[in-house]
This record gives sequence, structure tokens and C-alpha cells, in this order.
Amino acid sequence: MIEKSRLQIPRPFARPGDEPDFSYLELSPAGEVDKPPIGTRTRDLEYMSSGLVRVLDDDHEAKGPWDPNLEPEKLQVALRWMLLNRAFDDRMWQIQRQGRISFYMQARGEEAISIAQGMALRAGDMCFPSYRNQGLYMFRGMKLVDMMCQCLSNTRDMCKGRQLPVMYHSKAGNVFSISGNLATQYPHAVGWAMASALKGEDHIAASWLGDGSTAEADFHHALTFAAVYQAPVILNVVNNQWAISERSASSVKVSAALVKILEKALCAPAANRCGSTAFMTASRALSAFCLRSRLTYSPSLSVCSREK
Repeated sequence: MIEKSRLQIPRPFARPGDEPDFSYLELSPAGEVDKPPIGTRTRDLEYMSSGLVRVLDDDHEAKGPWDPNLEPEKLQVALRWMLLNRAFDDRMWQIQRQGRISFYMQARGEEAISIAQGMALRAGDMCFPSYRNQGLYMFRGMKLVDMMCQCLSNTRDMCKGRQLPVMYHSKAGNVFSISGNLATQYPHAVGWAMASALKGEDHIAASWLGDGSTAEADFHHALTFAAVYQAPVILNVVNNQWAISERSASSVKVSAALVKILEKALCAPAANRCGSTAFMTASRALSAFCLRSRLTYSPSLSVCSREK
């Protein structure tokens, strides 16, 4: 009879309601990670998968080669979109708590990821979002009333009542329909990028998912196809240190190692980005990734780490 189990069972760092401890995160100093030239070989980018790209230091000063040097006017535009996203989320969250809609997912704290990347992409590029990328739809022209009507499933619902709330889509804005199944948008993004390359276009695809969704088979299938066919796609993993409402334990431990392993196995450059300076970092990083994918027809994997 076995007296003591040898099975490793991950334990959460904190439960909902507890004060979380983020001391396990390894944060690179702002400006420490070098920005490689466009076209650098994947094998020369290994340092990108272990270091953390940060632009703002603890005093909120931009440092290092990843500083996008954005004009104040552009920063004001970005801030307006992020505040609009936050206000919309707050209103819809209140409606959900009142029982008027059945389901809603906030992008609170992640608004910069959608807005910065939306500003870096071209209008002809295709976006395959997750349910925390409301800002992409707003930035690409979807009216707030149409988004509200979809959540309320009324007569103006774009999905005709056939989808859960927040499952928006925008053909005019080149934003794919959100799926209730985790990670399914990744293979879609890779397939779209492969078709774009096959037709000789310079359009690229971009997709987003949460850290927990990297456990899904679709995530690994998509990265394999992207690497084998060198699809011009940017695949983003957003790690907010939580899995829905539970403090993540096992997934957090493997995420950093996963990026490094995937970079070596799939020959796709990977980068860790700091979400606490999300707009500045995402703006510069995605501009570089977009240019790289457009010029070299190759995929990129980006991980945004932030505290929720």
C-alpha cells in the first residue's frame, strides 16, 4: 500500500479575496532588453523569450530601445479609446450584475493591449480576438450601441440572438467573431494568414488568447502550422496571472518555460512583454512584429505579462 503520494498537485498562491503575492514574477529592468533589427534570425532571438520587455520604469519614465517615442497627440488618442473601453465595461458589468444580461467579460486592466495593437495594425489586417478585446471592435469602427444590443440580444442584435453576449463580429472592421470555445481563434488566424501569403498579399493576421488557453490543443496546432508554413501572423498570449476567477498556479509556472521551448521547437521568435507598461510596450513591440511579418512572411509569438 502506498503511504505517500508522489504526485505534484499545484497549489494557488492566493484564493479569491486574498491579497495576491506577485513576488514570483521575474521583471527585467526597464530598457534592459535590446531591440533586435528586423530580419534577425530566430536562433539569434533566444534572449527575447526569457527577458521581459519593459518601457516605463517605476517612475513612469520611458527607457531603452523599445521606447516608441509617440507624439503626445497620439497618446491622447490612445488614452481616449482606453477610457471609452473602461467606461463601456463598467456600464455593461453593472447591467450584468442587475440580471439584465446573462454574461459579460471585462477587459479591465487590459485595454491597452487591444488599443495599442489596433493602432499598430493596418486596416486590411485581420484580427481574431478573445472575449477581452472589446477595444479592437471600438477602434475599428463598431458603434457602442451595436455592441450593447448584441449583449442584450434584442432586435438589433447582430447575431440574431444565436450567440452568447460579447460574441461580437465586424466584417467591415476585419474583426472575426469571438468564439465561446477557448483558443479556436488561433487556427483561424493562422489559416487566414496562410491564405494571405498564398495570394501574395502583404496583409497579416493577429490573434489573442489568455494564458490558460495555451493548454488547449488548438493553441499548439496553430503554432505548428504557423511555423511550418511561415504564416505572417502575430499570436498573442495575455497572462494576467488569473484563470477567469481562480488564481492560476500551474499555468503561471509553465508559461515562461513554454515560450522558450516553443521558440526553439517551432522556429518562431517569441517575446515577453510587460503589461504594467502595456500601451508603450505593445505599441513598439507590435509595430516591430507587424513589420517583420510583412517583410519576411513569418510568425511571431508574443506574451504579455501583467498583474490583474
